[in-house]
Amino acid sequence: MTDTVDCVVIGAGVVGLAVARACAQQGWETVLVEAENAIGTGTSSRNSEVIHAGIYYPQGSLKARLCVQGKHKLYAYCEEKGVEFSRCGKFIVATHEAQLDALRAIRAAAAANGVDDLRWLDRGEARAREPALECVAALESPSTGIVDSHGLMLALQGDFEAAGGMLAFCSPVTGGLVRPAQPTLLKVGGDEPMELLATRVVNSAGLYAQQVAACIEGVPAQSIPPGRYAKGSYYSLAGAAPFSRLIYPVPEEGGLGVHLTIDLGGQARFGPDVEWIDTIDYTVDPGRAAKFYEAIRTYWPALPDDALQPGYAGIRPKLAEGKHGGDFVIQDAREHGVSGLVNLYGIESPGLTASLAIADEVIERLNTH
Repeated sequence: MTDTVDCVVIGAGVVGLAVARACAQQGWETVLVEAENAIGTGTSSRNSEVIHAGIYYPQGSLKARLCVQGKHKLYAYCEEKGVEFSRCGKFIVATHEAQLDALRAIRAAAAANGVDDLRWLDRGEARAREPALECVAALESPSTGIVDSHGLMLALQGDFEAAGGMLAFCSPVTGGLVRPAQPTLLKVGGDEPMELLATRVVNSAGLYAQQVAACIEGVPAQSIPPGRYAKGSYYSLAGAAPFSRLIYPVPEEGGLGVHLTIDLGGQARFGPDVEWIDTIDYTVDPGRAAKFYEAIRTYWPALPDDALQPGYAGIRPKLAEGKHGGDFVIQDAREHGVSGLVNLYGIESPGLTASLAIADEVIERLNTH
């Protein structure tokens, strides 16, 4: 038997949950299918849990626009729903004079994105605020924060189900078919395989978004951008956190450098680094610790030996170098020719921060394309 619904969202990470919530709140009969047996088991639960300000991303990019919009929406949503968060702020630090131009460029890029609350701190000002810090200058970002990502996802799930949405776990999409002027057919596996006909489909499968799109017959192969996996390992600090806010070095290629974040329980952790991999693997290699010590001591020279413990690893669904330039890709019928289908590719950081704004963007595209 084939059930017909208004909308199917594929993938119950934070973005998929936000999108499914928004779809259900449109009054659409919405089914959210998830291959795993719980929400947010992938990228959504293996990150720094940072609410980003919108500082680094190229002007005019989806990342810049949706991060800034999403930050404001996310703080308001957490307030409304009682999701735990802290607007703790962060320092972006230059550890030697040669990085000062990069720090100035970051401030200019932030202003172009509408982030106008950054404050330049000289060495004395920065160290007065964070005595353990070593730097020549820093940018303070007061609107950066941290959030309980699992609490956020539970709130989104609750809203989705309250609006009549149905969530199906252990339900991987194994195939499908798109046909002109007809609903999309999706084949869903698991213990109870089923077929769904959907007027609207949102592919929010994260690390598996390309794989999902490729298994749906009729989605043009040339519309699917090649992807790469960027693994990031995290190490936890034994003992008390040396800082009261997040500390980020000047960004490096592929990521934002080995930064210090503090969770809502006050535990300090460092990461992520960047390791390009071909297959999904979440193990943390203890041998990577040496580079962590080296990187961290550029801004915290007093880091004791043997203070770092392997924590966890996450994997970002990066897009290969090319025309997208590392931006989010939100693809509708204008790109792939399939009415009612939105594919989300390369939804890595700042996807958590941008999740509610991404959902709004998807709704707009579903309503107009």
